[in-house]
Amino acid sequence: MNPGYLCLRVCNPSLKHNPMAPILSIRQIAKAYGPVQALKGISFDVPEGSVFGVLGPNGSGKTTLLGILLDVLQADGGSFAWFGGIDHQAARRQIGSLLETPNFYHYLSAVRNLEINAAIKGRGQDDIGRVLDIVKLSHRKDSKFSTYSLGMKQRLAIANALLGRPRVLLLDEPTNGLDPEGIAEIRELIRTLNAEGITVIMASHLLDEVEKVCTHAAILKEGALLLSGDVAEIFRDGDMLEVGAADLARLQQVLQGLKGVQALTHKGKVLSLVLDEPLTAGDLNRYCFEQGIVLSHLSLKQKSLEARFMELTR
Repeated sequence: MNPGYLCLRVCNPSLKHNPMAPILSIRQIAKAYGPVQALKGISFDVPEGSVFGVLGPNGSGKTTLLGILLDVLQADGGSFAWFGGIDHQAARRQIGSLLETPNFYHYLSAVRNLEINAAIKGRGQDDIGRVLDIVKLSHRKDSKFSTYSLGMKQRLAIANALLGRPRVLLLDEPTNGLDPEGIAEIRELIRTLNAEGITVIMASHLLDEVEKVCTHAAILKEGALLLSGDVAEIFRDGDMLEVGAADLARLQQVLQGLKGVQALTHKGKVLSLVLDEPLTAGDLNRYCFEQGIVLSHLSLKQKSLEARFMELTR
């Protein structure tokens, strides 16, 4: 294991977390820009130790919400509490953020840019080597910022956010504008940081990001909260099982009224079951066997994340 990663947990015991406890509680946050209601009474909790995605189309209020959580913007109504309700100034010292790329000097090296930013923040001056190691830029620490690829620039910006060993990292569209290689690098970095105990809150309009890295999410549309919770749960709705047997009429009779089956329709030589409650293929196979039916066909077809998201935001 990289010694920088080990130090992140050993040197900062505050990173131990209770996965059931909220590290952030948001209650009825509202914000308007003239006649435009950017946020309409948003409420949800962020579990400690999660990778929490704030997901929604452009203009849904994601960046406005992050700005309020960092005290960059003032909400018109509602409240939020970090770490159980400690003072906002004390909380801010435990939060690293990347709302936009820091003002790095293109003609200076990575180390020098981080030294300047650490001095501005008043923290992390002795932390530069560690954060460069975490984002895998130690070998380019003396290179000018202008020579970095977009992915490297974004990793340096995250290194800047990690100065001072924050418990929480807030990222606004962290893979925006990156090529596939850069996107993969940032995703892997987020997974690594979360595995070392950092709670990551990231705003994104990209479904793929949320599906691949987030454990929890809140879905916004035009300033309103549509759903929040565990990613697997909020996108689970509408799974479908396809089943077949030699006696299809008997199979249909047995399955009608089974708990968890929302709808049952013929589809060629199989039956399609739309589910509204958790029902595994194994459970269904066992149930049919107990009724004297041997299934000749059984497959689970999950609704795509994109299809579910389009349903929610339509």
